[in-house]
Amino acid sequence: MENNNVPKHLYFYSVGLSYKKADAEVRGQFSLDAVAKTRLLEQAKNEGIESLIVTSTCNRTEIYGFAEHPFQLIKLICDNSNGSVDSFQKVGFVYKNQEAINHMFRVGTGLDSQILGDFEIISQIKTSFSHSKSMGLTNAFTERLVNAVIQASKRIKTETEISSGATSVSFASVQYILKNVDDISNKNILLFGTGKIGRNTCENLVKHTKNEHITLINRTKDKAEKLAGKLNLIVKDYSELHLELQKADVVVVATGAQNPTVDKAILNLKKPLLILDLSIPKNVNENVEELEGVTLIHMDYLSQLTDETLENRKLHIPAAEAIIEEVKEEFTTWMKGRKFAPTINALKEKLNAIKMSELDFQSRKITDFNEEQAEIISNRIIQKITTHFANHLKDDDTMVDESIEWIEKVFKIKAS
Repeated sequence: MENNNVPKHLYFYSVGLSYKKADAEVRGQFSLDAVAKTRLLEQAKNEGIESLIVTSTCNRTEIYGFAEHPFQLIKLICDNSNGSVDSFQKVGFVYKNQEAINHMFRVGTGLDSQILGDFEIISQIKTSFSHSKSMGLTNAFTERLVNAVIQASKRIKTETEISSGATSVSFASVQYILKNVDDISNKNILLFGTGKIGRNTCENLVKHTKNEHITLINRTKDKAEKLAGKLNLIVKDYSELHLELQKADVVVVATGAQNPTVDKAILNLKKPLLILDLSIPKNVNENVEELEGVTLIHMDYLSQLTDETLENRKLHIPAAEAIIEEVKEEFTTWMKGRKFAPTINALKEKLNAIKMSELDFQSRKITDFNEEQAEIISNRIIQKITTHFANHLKDDDTMVDESIEWIEKVFKIKAS
């Protein structure tokens, strides 16, 4: 059944927050786990949202979707996380229409990543789109846009060297350990959490430290055993976490828990301990720093570490941006044509109806009226008029939605 309360013209928005303005603690408040994402999509569907994609990673929480006003989307994030509207207003962003499209291209191609050229986010966007599609919350626009961003991402990976060299949060954490821990190959390293960042960190640890004293702990033990089997490492039960913490010289925490799992209460240290927290929300309580000998490093600090690899990557930004512009232009051409074509067709029908009425009137009023000649002239005039409107709507500076609304209002037409 048609809902006449739904506004006629919606706008495409990107709303959210990222590492650029929100620190790890604030990002943690707005973090959405799998259950929260599903709940958010269900709420969006119940509230009549037509199309929506939601992503939440350690660096950002964002929504891309259609709404009459961006607050509809901001509210969805706040309702399903621990973040507040007041907090969002301080650190969040809102992009509309073309700016929102531009933002998705930069995010999906690694240009907006905390570490330049990190393409992890594109797989998140793919997964998020599939999730939304399974719930009937996508349309032709979002599908075409996501496919265009994926295309740009693939081309940038293959045609530029913006992702060359090993640079990521997991790699940066290992580099930090190598620079700050003496005799690392003989130290006890404990990795708590075997998600994507945890797995990548573990592989880098094995590769670069030559350490045979790495222990894995995960809430789900079989996941840790699967990773340990590949790398020939030790696995301990989650119940033994407090014991293993006492033995460790270096602890890497990379869990997906929503609350801190390590704090000073479970540490009974007899030697210095370096803790790297690669989790969002933070999984190590800052009170551990109250203990003598404990050094706590969070991923936001690691992400600031730049090296020669990152500097080299910056040289390839112009080439990446040129690819984005090329793919984006194709998408924009498709989008504008799809958006205004029904209005131009409806305008042509309206003008033809006016023409037929006028020709009928004149043929009865004028003796020897040449209807065939009048038809030819009228058709040429209609063609020129509709071409003028089409060219206006194609112009990059045109606010297409507003112009379509104006044309439909003036000519009293409704595009199908």
